[in-house]
Amino acid sequence: MNEHELVRKVRTGCVVSNKMQKTVVVKVERLVKHKLYGKYLKTSVKYLADDPESQCNVGDIIQIVECRPLSKRKRWRVKAIIEKAL
Repeated sequence: MNEHELVRKVRTGCVVSNKMQKTVVVKVERLVKHKLYGKYLKTSVKYLADDPESQCNVGDIIQIVECRPLSKRKRWRVKAIIEKAL
């Protein structure tokens, strides 16, 4: 792999909102192990992702990829729609 080649972060999550123009809110959940008790806890983060064709709907499972800053909070782009909502 070339040292100048970019390795972008990829996340998979569920679309929570698509009320903005060309933007969706994606909720990404992951399991984190508690330091003391060893129990796995579910944590979630919401990302704003660019959706230029506005093809994502609420409930869709999508894949987002890191990109340059597009606005104040938008630093992700929709890479693929994995599963459409019913």
